[in-house]
Amino acid sequence: MNERVIDWDHLDARARAVASNAYVPYSHFAVGAAILTANGNVFVGCNVENASFGLTNCAERTAIFTARASGDDSEVLAVSVYTPTEVPTPPCGACRQVLNEFGPTMQVRNICDSTMVTHTTLDALLPGAFGPKNLADAR
Repeated sequence: MNERVIDWDHLDARARAVASNAYVPYSHFAVGAAILTANGNVFVGCNVENASFGLTNCAERTAIFTARASGDDSEVLAVSVYTPTEVPTPPCGACRQVLNEFGPTMQVRNICDSTMVTHTTLDALLPGAFGPKNLADAR
């Protein structure tokens, strides 16, 4: 894994700020995420809901998709996820799977409206993950 020093204060601030852009007319649960890539770029995302709930997109996935759409194809080293809660909330299962595709050992930090913070790695959140290596092994 790339040993880049992670400026968590910067990532946390970006995650909190982008949450204000969330489109959440149904849940009123505005989430923001900021990812750091191995190229040193930071990309943000917020959740965007849809009346057809299955078409809602989470903040973490929006940040990943934005990085790819911007042309950054480097590994994701870290993600900071802000939730409007008193206790930090980790990424959902779908987000864990998408994050795994781009940084299976990335650092994951969860922040919230209190001073509580959790910090772990994606491989700890998604042990035994299915990913690109599994498909390569099948060839």
